[in-house]
Amino acid sequence: MNRRTFLKCAATGGAAAAASFSAEARASRSVPQDPYGCLVDLTRCVGCRKCEQACATVNNLPAPSTPFDDPLVFDVRRRPTPEAFTVVNRYHTGRVDERNRLVPTYIKVQCMHCQDPGCVSACIVGALTKKDNGAVHYDESKCIGCRYCMVACPFQIPKYEYSDPLTPRVRKCTFCFERISRDGGTPGCAAACPVEAITFGKRTVLLELAKKRIRENPADYIPYIYGETEVGGTSWLYISAEPFEKLGFLKLPSRPIPQTAESIQHGIFKYFWAPLTLYGLLGAVMFRVHKKGKTDGTGSEHKGENQ
Repeated sequence: MNRRTFLKCAATGGAAAAASFSAEARASRSVPQDPYGCLVDLTRCVGCRKCEQACATVNNLPAPSTPFDDPLVFDVRRRPTPEAFTVVNRYHTGRVDERNRLVPTYIKVQCMHCQDPGCVSACIVGALTKKDNGAVHYDESKCIGCRYCMVACPFQIPKYEYSDPLTPRVRKCTFCFERISRDGGTPGCAAACPVEAITFGKRTVLLELAKKRIRENPADYIPYIYGETEVGGTSWLYISAEPFEKLGFLKLPSRPIPQTAESIQHGIFKYFWAPLTLYGLLGAVMFRVHKKGKTDGTGSEHKGENQ
C-alpha cells in the first residue's frame, strides 16, 4: 500500500467512525418528559383565522394577499409558507346539522413540534434543537441551507426562503419560543383564539383534558387523539368529531422517525461496511478494466508506442 492509498483509507475510516459515534450519540438522547403543548379542539374552531393574524403579528410576518377576514381563502387548500407559519383550511366531510346543512370542519396547520423530531436528527450542524419547553427551535446563524430538515419532516412543514438569494432561512412555526420561555407566556395563536379552540399547557395535562372531553361527550368526538403517538408523539394534539383521515391528517407510525433513520445509519457504519463495500467495488472495477486492457492488447500497444 502506497502513501496515497493509506491516507485515503485512513480518511474514510475516520469518517465512518465519526458517523458511527454520531449515530450512537443521537440515538441515546432523551426527549422532554413533560413539555408544553397545545390541544386543538376541532369541534370548536369556527375558521375566524385569528390565530393566523396573531402569528403574523408575533413573528413580524408580512400581511397576506387575502385579508384575514375574507372567507374566499378557504376555496383553496393551503400549506404553511415562509411568510405564513400557520394556516387554517376548511373541510367538508358530508356532516350535516339539524337543518340538513353541511357543517364544515376547520383545521389549523403548523409545525407539530415532535417529541423526537426528524428534522433535528437530520440537521448536520445543530441549527434545529428540541427544547425542554417543547419547541423545536431554529438557529439561523448555524444553518447552512442543506434543507435536510425539509426532507426529514414527516408533516412536510419546514419551508425555505428561495426568494432570498443572499440570506435564505428555513421557516416554520416557532411555538413562540421566546414567549413561552418567560413565565406565563402563551403562544400568540392560543392567546388570540376567541372560542378557546386552542388550549396551551403541559402535554400530560392536555392529554388528560382531551381524554376527559372524549369520555364525557362520546357523541361529539371520535375516540382518538391525533399527536399522542404519531411519530413518537407531538406537542400539538388534536381531537375531532370526524375521522382524521378525512381531514387531511397523515397516517403515520408511532415509531419516531430518527429511530428508524439512525438505526439504519448506525448499522451501515458500525463495522465499516460502507467504506469496505465502496473500496471493494472500486477494486473490482479497476481489476475488470485492467483485465480488459490486457485482453484487447491495448497495454502492449501503448508500451510499444512509448518505446
